[in-house]
Amino acid sequence: MHRRALAVLFSAPLLLLTGCLFTTRKLPMPKAPSVTQTVTPAQLVEDIDDRWDRLEAFYANVEIQASTLKKKDGVEKDYTTFPGIIMMRKPEWLRVYGRVPVIGSRMFDMVSDGKNFTLYIQTKNLEYKGSNALHKRSTNTVENMRPGFFFDALVVRGLDKDDNFMVSADTETIEDAKKKHLIQIPEYILSIIRAKPGTREMKPIRVVTIHRDDLLPYEQDLYDSDGNLETHVSYSNYKSFEGVMFPTTVVIKRPLEEFQIVLTVEKVVPNIKLSDDQFQIKVPEDTKVKDLQ
Repeated sequence: MHRRALAVLFSAPLLLLTGCLFTTRKLPMPKAPSVTQTVTPAQLVEDIDDRWDRLEAFYANVEIQASTLKKKDGVEKDYTTFPGIIMMRKPEWLRVYGRVPVIGSRMFDMVSDGKNFTLYIQTKNLEYKGSNALHKRSTNTVENMRPGFFFDALVVRGLDKDDNFMVSADTETIEDAKKKHLIQIPEYILSIIRAKPGTREMKPIRVVTIHRDDLLPYEQDLYDSDGNLETHVSYSNYKSFEGVMFPTTVVIKRPLEEFQIVLTVEKVVPNIKLSDDQFQIKVPEDTKVKDLQ
């Protein structure tokens, strides 16, 4: 038995060389895009900076769908989709207005000047006030929904003067659910990092994934000060609104707070003039106020 096993072992390479004892099968061949653009890292960053610089403000009509996921309990809750309005004006002014489905009355109203925010929930006659940045997480998901992350997720910002960056290239293969075939997606991955003061350590700020067929951002990961993934955003179905390319589907995931927001963008008016009073909320005098950290 020992000699027979050795004979089989030593004959295996010969069988491979002579073409014996093998089968072949056709593997699905992923389709490559018709156009794949090549740019330098500096050109890639310049393009992102330029798009950010050219967008001063926008007014958008959207459909908003929110979900919460409690992994420990194994429970996912999807809330009813409702219409909304988003207004953004640089440097960091933001207003998000949600309407009750069908009826159209105000559900909630949130405004921010980039430092502080106010959130009014009409159905509860409750007004939240607090810092734009989240310093202490709450068990109440609503209290964690600060406008700072929302502003950063809506549009890919340009790079700050203290940011360093590196660019790598990759190719992702996905399946087209409608056509039932594989698609190759060549990508650039832009990693934005910043040096911690007084150290040689670099901390992650953002990672932006850019498709090389149109050089538009399709994913963005944003990290907190401790290097944790705080927000994951995916952008898809780009459409031109008055010459400005804008994604019509934006999925914002907050893994630490376990909630997700899906925006379906119906209309965008870019670079519209928005006055200060359009970022003011009128609330009834008897409204309950809760201050948040």
